[in-house]
Amino acid sequence: MPGRKLALVLVFAIIFTAANRTSAEPVKLRIGWVVPVTNLASILFAKDGIARHNGKSYVIETSRFQGSTQQITALATGDLDFALLGFTSVPYAVENAGMTDARVAIGELQDGAPGYYSHEFFVLADGPVKKVEDLKGKVLATNAFGSAVDIPMRVQLKKHGLEFKRDYTVIEASFPTMKAMLAEKKVDLIPGVLLFSMDPELRRIGRPLFTQADAIGIGELGTWTARANFLASKRAVIVDFMEDYLRAVRFYTDPANHHEAVEIAAKFSKLPPAVFDSWLFTHKDYYRNPKGLADGDAL
Repeated sequence: MPGRKLALVLVFAIIFTAANRTSAEPVKLRIGWVVPVTNLASILFAKDGIARHNGKSYVIETSRFQGSTQQITALATGDLDFALLGFTSVPYAVENAGMTDARVAIGELQDGAPGYYSHEFFVLADGPVKKVEDLKGKVLATNAFGSAVDIPMRVQLKKHGLEFKRDYTVIEASFPTMKAMLAEKKVDLIPGVLLFSMDPELRRIGRPLFTQADAIGIGELGTWTARANFLASKRAVIVDFMEDYLRAVRFYTDPANHHEAVEIAAKFSKLPPAVFDSWLFTHKDYYRNPKGLADGDAL
């Protein structure tokens, strides 16, 4: 009998140890992003020592999407924990997808904040489009219907009397292909988002017709949106993660670290540092709140 009791004690000890080991495993945080480098998730913890809790209380898994609207489905099905949603896709998530428990946890990017960059919409420099009204009957490109560049584009055209479908056509395309589409006259207008809008070749063949700020003012371009139950059930982990996120933001936006940040961006994107040096994490870039806060009024 004593041997049997000892065996039972050992079994329970093994089970307890295994349970503790399992519970101590880092929580996987699945994060969506769209534009390399500009969306911090792509290079968030590329600098050693920033993420003090990464690999301990959590680990991150990032996935690239063509636009924010596609991430709504992934958030709804539980395939994403944080979706990068803008001022157009947050209401889609709540009103169309019925996710009334969606919560903006982090405000990453603002377009058109005073003194910072705003999306530019390009036409051919030597083309027939000289003013917004000239886009009547033309073909316009967007990355995704309903996205944070698509809707302001339509707003600006509506201000000039042009209605979607009635007066012009919009087609979807990926950002990397848009310059060629404009050059080959397959489309008459493309949205310029960082980093693509800083391409010297695009600026040689094209010119900005208007900006997103011209259409809507400040736009809450990128928020990290999650479900309320996820945030509540993983609160301690999320606090650790947000601490590391803010540390990363402050590293990248510190002018003293500009050279290193540019090198990280160049290495990730496999592009020359000169592509980023003049604008990345400066006032020529989007505004990034140092506390990770969203602008509720703009949203």
